[in-house]
Amino acid sequence: MTGMNHIAILPILVPMAAAIANLVLGDMRTKSRVLGLNIAFSVILVLVSLLLFVVLAQSGGAAAAVYPLGNWPVPFGIVLVADRLAALMVLTTSILALASLVYASARWYNKGTNFFPLFHALTMGLNGAFLTGDLFNLFVFFELLLAASYGLVLHGGGRNRVRSALHYIAINLVASFLFLIGVALIYGTTGTLNMADIARVAPTIAAEDRGLFEAGAAVLGVAFLIKAGAWPLHFWLPNTYSAAAPPVAALFAVMTKVGFYAILRLWTLVFANSTGPEYTFGQNTLLFIGVATIAYGSIGALSCKALDRLASYLILVSAGTLLLAVAYNAPGVTTGALYYVVVATLAAGALFLLKDVIDQILPAEAQVLAVSLELYGDEDEQLDEDQEVSRTIPAAATLISWCFAVAALVMAGLPPLSGFLAKFTMISAAINAEGAPSAATWWFIGAVIVSGLFVLISMVRNGINIFWTSLPEGSLRLRPMEIAPIVALLALCVLMAVAAGPAMTFLGETAMFLHSPTGYIDMVLPQGGQG
Repeated sequence: MTGMNHIAILPILVPMAAAIANLVLGDMRTKSRVLGLNIAFSVILVLVSLLLFVVLAQSGGAAAAVYPLGNWPVPFGIVLVADRLAALMVLTTSILALASLVYASARWYNKGTNFFPLFHALTMGLNGAFLTGDLFNLFVFFELLLAASYGLVLHGGGRNRVRSALHYIAINLVASFLFLIGVALIYGTTGTLNMADIARVAPTIAAEDRGLFEAGAAVLGVAFLIKAGAWPLHFWLPNTYSAAAPPVAALFAVMTKVGFYAILRLWTLVFANSTGPEYTFGQNTLLFIGVATIAYGSIGALSCKALDRLASYLILVSAGTLLLAVAYNAPGVTTGALYYVVVATLAAGALFLLKDVIDQILPAEAQVLAVSLELYGDEDEQLDEDQEVSRTIPAAATLISWCFAVAALVMAGLPPLSGFLAKFTMISAAINAEGAPSAATWWFIGAVIVSGLFVLISMVRNGINIFWTSLPEGSLRLRPMEIAPIVALLALCVLMAVAAGPAMTFLGETAMFLHSPTGYIDMVLPQGGQG
């Protein structure tokens, strides 16, 4: 792997180069060149991420690309660590970013200024957060992606969008403040911020400093839970995601997964193999928060009549499911959770985009949108002009209804698609993880199954309202650049079900590596674990 370690930095360099290119070139390009350049950068990012994923997949479950920037010794210098988990999250982010950018290229990118630089900066921050090997640079990449998201959530203007954005900015500033406090407390007790080094040092912390270390971990956990959208720290998410421009909301579907990733990474490295009270406290807390988040998201989904707001609550349901999987702390459950995080993210992104397509073609939805313009702004005032570039696609209504059906099946977890396979894997692993199922196991199973029922009811009700009562007669006019990303994202969800065997094998090895932290520590730190 030594010769391939440089691949670890490419998913950060490509979007950084894209953002710089957009800022340097400015308005000196024609519209076609602007779109072509940005789509080309996104395609390159997907290829680079796929290369990293394939290299790690072929190198065994315990492989990782470790890239110390400036060749400074670990743990004193900045280090990027691309293991299978990081590569999976980077590839998922890159695919969703490409689909969102292609969709935005149809018309949304010109609703405001600097869309493409902010978009690539957000992608860079996401990939950096997944690849970094130390807490301080995790904070840096968090701030980078948040700064870009502040601009993107305001893209298009409108009173409701501005109001939601201000709430989003305020809560994330608080989360960033808590993040810094947690990092300072952990550094004060361990003398390091490298995650592998923290895992090495944590068992040897003096008894008088143990409380301070656990307090720092708790504060850091609160910051991660805010970013993951966990109850009761979720209140910013439904309004923000439903008010954001559709391609922005689609990419935001992966942002809550950064909080899940950070919790999973630090939990498995530092606490999951502990037998002390900090493990019991952390596990019980995550179990409670996971069940509460699923319950709130499920009830919220039942109350929704707008598809974008429904998609926002479905993200809360997925966040709670993933937190439950982390708390259960079993490799088999983690395997299903990693499978679930991919399909749930892609399906939620597709659902946000599909809502915008439905708004354009269905009269009933369009009337509701017109009434809401005073709140949302004039983001669709050029719709009639844009219709000139739309094409009449044969069987367009059937295509859209099939896209909705696939998204509903995936999010509700019904067979035979990938959402069902993910939940079935988690449930079966939870049952088989111990001799007799505990109360936690039944809570886990009940929350996953009942939430699937609630999601199914809400999706069916929305589908009936849209396709049975509002569908216009005749051919529909669709933009190929808008419908193609939706079809591609959902096709990947179907492909995940077709290739479930190899996917589960890969993710099972990834989960085993996560639950055996010594492998990660030995790869990142010099021999002997000394810096």
